[in-house]
Amino acid sequence: MKQESIYVERVPSFNTESLFLLLAVLFLGLFYSRVSSIGLDTLAVVYLVLFTFFLFYSINFLFLTIFMTSSSLKLRFGVFSWTVPYENIESAHIDPIPFLMRMGGAGVHFMFIGNRFRVSFNFLEYPRVVIALKRKAGPVKDVSFSTRHPEEILRHLEKIC
Repeated sequence: MKQESIYVERVPSFNTESLFLLLAVLFLGLFYSRVSSIGLDTLAVVYLVLFTFFLFYSINFLFLTIFMTSSSLKLRFGVFSWTVPYENIESAHIDPIPFLMRMGGAGVHFMFIGNRFRVSFNFLEYPRVVIALKRKAGPVKDVSFSTRHPEEILRHLEKIC
């Protein structure tokens, strides 16, 4: 049975996408240059692997999609997703993450913040919402994610939870 959407947001990041594409093109160029001048060797293979890695990142992390249905919050970054049933939400607020942790990179990350293990779906240029879980999901106690509209998400969560 398909759940009715309460809120849907697609969060893009031109900066992140540009960086991943630039790195993919750089490593493709290095691979091509190396194969053209020396042939296929270990370094050429490393360049090819790095090109493939950044190409995957540029495709996979194009958008963070936030789905709120009548029963859960779902975050999706390409092939990676995380679902939080509303009955497992203890609290939600704007994420006061320390600057160095916030600037730790875009994508899906696992980290300790305040002695709590967290999964973070993020882009660097947007604010984040953090959700504390009543029951851990594996080792994860908190889920954070970037959004262009944190107050709107918090309003929806306040009504639902």
